[in-house]
Amino acid sequence: MSATLIAVIFALVLGHLAPGFAASVRRHDGFGLWLRWLDARFGEDPSVWRGHSGFLFALLPPLLLVGLLQYALHAPLAGAFGLLFAVAVLFHAWGPRDLDVDVSAVVDAEDASARRDAAARLGATPDSGPGEAAAMVEAVFANALRRWFGVLFWFLLFGAVGAVLYRFAALAAEGEYADALPASTREGARRFFALLNWPVAQAMTLSLALVGNFDSVLGVWRDAGGAEMQLDHAHLGAAARASVRCEIAEETQELIEEGATPGNAWVQLGELPELRDAMSLVWRILLLWLAILALFVVAGWVS
Repeated sequence: MSATLIAVIFALVLGHLAPGFAASVRRHDGFGLWLRWLDARFGEDPSVWRGHSGFLFALLPPLLLVGLLQYALHAPLAGAFGLLFAVAVLFHAWGPRDLDVDVSAVVDAEDASARRDAAARLGATPDSGPGEAAAMVEAVFANALRRWFGVLFWFLLFGAVGAVLYRFAALAAEGEYADALPASTREGARRFFALLNWPVAQAMTLSLALVGNFDSVLGVWRDAGGAEMQLDHAHLGAAARASVRCEIAEETQELIEEGATPGNAWVQLGELPELRDAMSLVWRILLLWLAILALFVVAGWVS
């Protein structure tokens, strides 16, 4: 547990202090070449590569390699090397870009064109309409799931193997590498990736209820189908929107109590306050996870 905590803190700190270095290191071109080689080698065999489980042929070899290294470095004499290995793997699987930097780029954009470019890095398209803020809030939490919490959740369960499993599953399911795969293989990878995301989204929603408005999140989670076994995380986006609305309402009320008019209160909140509050909630969820992890570490030392 202590190694996990150290690895997470290192990944966060180094990503903030050296975002350029982090972005250059967190590349997966080798995995992309591996996918293309498999497609060229087995592309004509529908029973091996073009089935829904074909993506497993891409995931199993690197997972086996990482698993063997993880096991070999787990011995007492290799504990320090095991820690370094875990830190390196988590750092590589994290991201690839720093989430709050991308969010700040949207908020601080000088014009509409710059905002569109910054929003594209979050996978969102601001339309300056009434649904812009809600879409951006959902994009922040979707990126938090894929960049941070998905990697962290499976790293906590299985160590370096879990982090690599999540990141490579994401690459096989979404993005430029996935687009090069056969349709059936890509569909299988997307279902598997959705399965990996389901418990993470549930844990994030529960954490959001604890750091935000519990009643609001619980009601939205239930209404959005969070209690059902559906392999999606629509309930996370709905809970995020509800939490941000509560945050904005509370901030507005505080400003009004200090003497501001409703109109002035909204102006004082600044541009896109929903985006700022969404990132604040994401940070609170991460701090909650790290605090729980630290408690486990302390409990292990005490016992």
